[in-house]
Amino acid sequence: MIELSAREIADAVGGTIAGLDEASTDAVLCTSATTDSREVTHGSLFIAKPGEVTDGHRFIGTAREAGSPLALAERQVTDENSQVYPSVIVPNVVDAMGRLAHEVVSRLRAEGDVTVVGITGSAGKTTTKDLLRGIFSQHGPTVAPIGSYNGEVGVPLTVFRADRDTRYLVIEMGANHLGNIRYLCDMVVPDFGAILKVGTAHAGEFGGVENIAITKSELADGVAETGGVALNIDDGRVAAMASKASAPVMYFGVEDRHVREADAPIVEARQLRTDETGCPQFRLCFPDGNEYEVTSKLIGEHHVYNALAAATLAFLAKVPTSDIAKGLNTLAAGSRYRMERTDRADGVTIINDAYNANPESMAAALRTLAQMGRDARPPRRTWAVLGPMLELGESSREEHDKLGRDVVRLNIPKLIAIGKEAAPIFNAAHLEGSWGEEAVWVETADQAFEILQRELREGDIALFKSSNGAGLRFLGDRVAQDQTGVHRPGNESR
Repeated sequence: MIELSAREIADAVGGTIAGLDEASTDAVLCTSATTDSREVTHGSLFIAKPGEVTDGHRFIGTAREAGSPLALAERQVTDENSQVYPSVIVPNVVDAMGRLAHEVVSRLRAEGDVTVVGITGSAGKTTTKDLLRGIFSQHGPTVAPIGSYNGEVGVPLTVFRADRDTRYLVIEMGANHLGNIRYLCDMVVPDFGAILKVGTAHAGEFGGVENIAITKSELADGVAETGGVALNIDDGRVAAMASKASAPVMYFGVEDRHVREADAPIVEARQLRTDETGCPQFRLCFPDGNEYEVTSKLIGEHHVYNALAAATLAFLAKVPTSDIAKGLNTLAAGSRYRMERTDRADGVTIINDAYNANPESMAAALRTLAQMGRDARPPRRTWAVLGPMLELGESSREEHDKLGRDVVRLNIPKLIAIGKEAAPIFNAAHLEGSWGEEAVWVETADQAFEILQRELREGDIALFKSSNGAGLRFLGDRVAQDQTGVHRPGNESR
């Protein structure tokens, strides 16, 4: 973070200084910021954020001992001698984080040469962010979120990692209510922004997919007028956001899939196909006429949109097209549990895509699994190990039912559905024609592990997919690390 004094922080957030005399307000300096007292180093602003499990105010003393000169807090906290810890007191710490992030970005723009990029969409944000970070890093210091820091707390924490040397600041923007993206745009005012797709993730919280579209469109309107907006022309709801954009629009999409005629420049994937490992291959075509062959290291044809979004944003930011193509040809997933592949020594392949799930990403992952098994030589047996998709509201049963039918129609021979919310997946697969031991339902991940430990055999591919809250990613890790009891073809018990 850029160096800020206690006075400057208080002025930025509209707070009151406590525990410091007047002479110290300019002398107390912060050079980083964190909400986790375990991450505090000398010069860290400790943000005492109240949480669902614990209250950050309890750790102000611990942070002070670790080197924090100042806390951002909602109330005064005293030490064992009844002395008030140096603090900036505000009514709401999370709101103050946003105000401080806005101040940091404003100073970076005034004193440096930073380009701020925003990314939103119902799926693919983190993968796109990881690709863009890799591309930008070729040209200057780049700051991007750790993991999926994409909300009212995560975005400020990302901003606080930037300093005057930062050339590119990549912001992932998530939402679960109307107005969330608008709030984040007002905070950082992105120079460029990309909207990937509108899906049904969090449909229950939003009150329907149309409200999701309205929220995602807040980025189109929130990008600086002097910048540019990248829109997925193959998603009808996203393409329609061109009318909302204050800045010039550039589309991205796959040849022959566009839902409308491109009335603006387009970054396009042509001749799209996948290799036997499930990685997309395509010809990347830019508006300036430059074209490149790309073989992505990401697993799944659906990742072509993440690659195209990253390419479009980099193009808008004036990164040379040859460097963009080089990045897309060399970069793999930078965050865990996004079609993460593990090839066990015993010949079993684990695909762990259980960080998040919605109907669209589930369907894409299942298609990729089926293709990987079908196109292998010799073909490989596939397993769909599926947990529930959460926060779908009234459409939950219908969407889980559809998944079960998709598994059968894609000729995926083995299905394990885990958890009460995932029971409709099993029921639908059974009704669609999956009999005997082809499809099973279990209540717990431990039960699923026992089945997989007993029945996985050399050459199998197992996909693990669920919403983050279901925790199936941990089962995927457990199976990836286990190599006991694997059956080899021809040695099965009878």
